[in-house]
Parts: sequence; C-alpha cells; structure tokens
Amino acid sequence: QVQLVESGGGLVQSGGSLRLSCAASGSISSINFMGWYRQAPGKERELVAAITSDDSTNYADSVKGRFTISRDNAKNTVYLQMSSLKPEDTAVYYCNVRQLRRDATQYYYWGQGTQVTVSS
Repeated sequence: QVQLVESGGGLVQSGGSLRLSCAASGSISSINFMGWYRQAPGKERELVAAITSDDSTNYADSVKGRFTISRDNAKNTVYLQMSSLKPEDTAVYYCNVRQLRRDATQYYYWGQGTQVTVSS
C-alpha cells in the first residue's frame, strides 16, 4: 500500500503562483509514474502533468510553459509548480502514483485532492 499526502492548494489571484506537494509513504518500491490530475466542477478529471521513473515529463497543452512537475526521490515527493495561474485552472488537484506490480500490472494510487482556486 502507498499513502499519499497532498498539500499546497489555496486561493490565488490570476497571474499568481502556487506549489503543490505530494508525499508518498508505505510500500513505495517500483513506483514508475507520478503525476497530477485535476477536476473542475462538471468536467472530467484530466491529466495535468506527469513524470516517469526515467524523468520524462509531459504536460497538458493548457499548462505547458506555466506548470512544472518535479520530484525529490530522497523525500518521495512530487511537486507541481504552477505559475501564471488563470481562473480556468480552478479545480481540485489530485496526486496520482502508479506502481508496477510483480505481475506487470500497474496499480493506481490517488491523493485526497487539494483545492486550487484562481480569482480573476
């Protein structure tokens, strides 16, 4: 089992910045993916940014150039630095970690979610 604890959400004005953190603990071996999703009211959950075990990153087109994902392996923590925030970035942000099991399947773990609200 992997436990995820998120922090860093809040209210910010348009153009501002926030940094989200997600700390993983428990049976954290074979984690090969760490990412952030978000879900706005009435919308589907979408992948915002991800980083894999070989440090490859990918971003949703809507956040490219504004958001940066990174991780600290020593702290088992993934971060999402969000800059130039827009009202449309308002959503609940969820940390997602994927673990490769012995049978080659991936198991998904989710954080509890943290609210990000960007005021215009």
